Amino acid sequence: MTTEQTAPAGFFVTGTDTGVGKSVASTWLLHHFGGQYWKPVQAGAGSGEETDTAFVHRLSGLSEERFYPSAYTLALPRSPHEAARKEGVVIRLERLQLPVARRPWVVEGAGGILVPLNGTDLMLDLMTQLGLPVILVARTTLGTINHTLLSLACLRQRGLTIAGVILNGVPDAENRQAISHYGQVTILADIPLLQPLDREALLRVPGNA
Repeated sequence: MTTEQTAPAGFFVTGTDTGVGKSVASTWLLHHFGGQYWKPVQAGAGSGEETDTAFVHRLSGLSEERFYPSAYTLALPRSPHEAARKEGVVIRLERLQLPVARRPWVVEGAGGILVPLNGTDLMLDLMTQLGLPVILVARTTLGTINHTLLSLACLRQRGLTIAGVILNGVPDAENRQAISHYGQVTILADIPLLQPLDREALLRVPGNA
């Protein structure tokens, strides 16, 4: 980890982009570190696909009490600010306060770090407000070095604690080494493409730190 923190309240899981595997990584964290899951803002709930909360619940096999309902559930699979605008909703940071819980939180963001929530606030502002150590999920494929280093630089510029990076995809030793070296960051886990993607397969993925 880049900085030390005792007895953390949990982690905020963000990604270099949408679709990089934040929900898979969040499920892995629930199993390996314990905790409760919260997706503060869920877009795409009307797309006919599982919401991220439903996906993590199913994949983890954990009880319902380990999952806290989203503060905002939006139908369109768009950036939160746009999905909210089309529904006549304004996402307000004051509604996104970390709930009181007995277990550490695994909080999953929507999209990447600079995704807008409303006319002025970004996902980065929510991370800052909650104050949790951040875990960045990144792809392993071509382009990931640039995207990951830019994301780490953005988090550090805001002064957020970076707990580490989780890589999701076909292992690439060179990309992994570059991210660790140039990003000066711990690779917490390497989650390969799991076929099938189920609880048992995910439980077998070890942690690196």
